[in-house]
Amino acid sequence: MKQYIENILNARVYDVATESSLHTAKGLSRRMDNRVLLKREDEQSVFSFKCRGAYNRIFALQKQQKIAGVVTASAGNHAQGVALAAKQLGLTSIIVMPVTTPPIKVSAVNALEGTSVLHGDNYDEACAHALRIAEEKGYPFIHAFDSADTIAGQGTIGMEICRQHPDPIHAVFVPVGGGGLIAGVAVYIKYLRPDIKIIGVEPDDANAMHESLKQGHRVTLDRVGMFADGVAVRQVGEETFRLCQKYVDDVILVSVDEISAAVKDIFDDTRTVMEPSGALAVAGMKKYVAQTGVSGESLVAITSGANVNFDRLRHIAERAEVGEQREALLAVTVPERPGSFRKFCRTIGKRSVTEFNYRYADKDSARVFAGIELRGGDQEREQMIDMLGDAGYPVIDLTADEMAKLHIRYMVGGHAKDVDNELLYRFEFPERPGALLEFLDRMARGWNISLFHYRNHGSAFGRALVGIQVPPDERGQFQEFLDALGYNYYPETDNPAYQAFLA
Repeated sequence: MKQYIENILNARVYDVATESSLHTAKGLSRRMDNRVLLKREDEQSVFSFKCRGAYNRIFALQKQQKIAGVVTASAGNHAQGVALAAKQLGLTSIIVMPVTTPPIKVSAVNALEGTSVLHGDNYDEACAHALRIAEEKGYPFIHAFDSADTIAGQGTIGMEICRQHPDPIHAVFVPVGGGGLIAGVAVYIKYLRPDIKIIGVEPDDANAMHESLKQGHRVTLDRVGMFADGVAVRQVGEETFRLCQKYVDDVILVSVDEISAAVKDIFDDTRTVMEPSGALAVAGMKKYVAQTGVSGESLVAITSGANVNFDRLRHIAERAEVGEQREALLAVTVPERPGSFRKFCRTIGKRSVTEFNYRYADKDSARVFAGIELRGGDQEREQMIDMLGDAGYPVIDLTADEMAKLHIRYMVGGHAKDVDNELLYRFEFPERPGALLEFLDRMARGWNISLFHYRNHGSAFGRALVGIQVPPDERGQFQEFLDALGYNYYPETDNPAYQAFLA
């Protein structure tokens, strides 16, 4: 620990970084009955904390040996940090990024005079290619998080927090990907002020650190969700894991909806739009307060980055209302006769209907996909569902149903009458030119596609909901096909939203 403290105190970061502000979030503070402080790493010139660790690592290497350039692999923010550091130090930089990297991050690397190379569908493939280039060029490879110099560079954020807020702090919330940021922050704060809790925050579908700490060794996830692409890491670093085992108190997991709501919360307080990974800490803070009931304390959340594609905001805004518990999504059966919609609206009272989708199915009843505005969160949603049931409306709560939110709400159109042996699957695949055609080509295996819905959210991956007619005696072959397809897939045949609207 003492060696890390010395390294952090002597870290060479301020050639490229600034001491970011510790911003009081007045709106969040009022709502959470705590003093909420945002450590604004989005204020850096590359809109992310990553320039700290990258510069400190490259500066240390240059002191040790003569180097002409550096190579790295990154999904974006680390890439910009390396490009900026190399430019500052007069070095060549080659940055390998997955082809799914948001264009805003690729453009930023190019603007910093880095050579961007797009290769592979994910970080692992990009990293393997970067290592080959490093060997060919004789340049050192700059790891995104698993280096003592990088960890020390990120640790300067913890040093600044302690200096900027010498008064008591209950907890510091830190976004977690590979673990470089939380390792550096934790080791410094625990040395100087061990009473402060260090709480990591991960997406529930990219929880490598949470699982590693739980099992006592580093685990490799089979797949990671790509919504918060800045922390989409299948395995945390060896050194970062060692430090987190010693100095991190807990890791909280949050959903896509909770992250989206946090993006909105930060915007309301700062008028700045964070990328999903940049809002992770606030999402975790909100969940921690809700679970523990803590009040009257000072809570710090590190807002780690703001490199978000503009067209991705559509999806974030769409999910924020559910994440804030301001909207309920329901499947409601109503009588098929004139005036049913009006009667339904009277039943739900003065709440606004945010969405109402249905299509005539038979002469007796209709299934309605309804979005209803909430003011009292989950408690109000539960009360409303009970009220609708008492009024004779069968209800299925779809508020937490991922398939319903991604696809069904855009597809309500009645049941298919003559489709036999239909299986329903949800797929995620890398979004790049020709990706949808490639996906369809791979699906062409003799089974009939009976339903298809595709959405792209201006992000690194596309989503498809696919109905496929597979005879029972071919289900084993179909499973083999799915396993060989190479895409994330999720079976949805038994999903109640599918059964209600489409089956």
